[in-house]
Amino acid sequence: MSEVKQVVAQPQGAVAQAQDEKAAPAVTLLPPVDIVEDAGGVTLWADLPGVTRDQLEVSVHDGNLHIEAQAIVSMPSGLRVQHAEIRQPRFARAFSLSPDLDSTKIEANLQDGVLRLTIPRREAARPRRIDVSVS
Repeated sequence: MSEVKQVVAQPQGAVAQAQDEKAAPAVTLLPPVDIVEDAGGVTLWADLPGVTRDQLEVSVHDGNLHIEAQAIVSMPSGLRVQHAEIRQPRFARAFSLSPDLDSTKIEANLQDGVLRLTIPRREAARPRRIDVSVS
């Protein structure tokens, strides 16, 4: 007899139904980010797959930048989830902003699941060239 494994579809029993009815515990993920700093300020890219603009909140309070989002993962009709480690991921990340950055002029753009934040430097904090006179 050869070793053959079969996958047999079984009707949902009471145990399977009970597992489906249990709410998945809320999982908060730290989105991976890339941060680039130049003379003009800081640009931050955060990976937020499955997040729409409606499910994204970016805020600044007391010198801290907060990113919070909820991903909506839709299942095609007619399919049932067999295994899902994270069904509706929640993302959260916070950063302390330097006083050199102007938090009132932050620009945010979400495209293809990537959030780009551009945080300019305050004018007084930008590098400037100083002319030296010869006497």
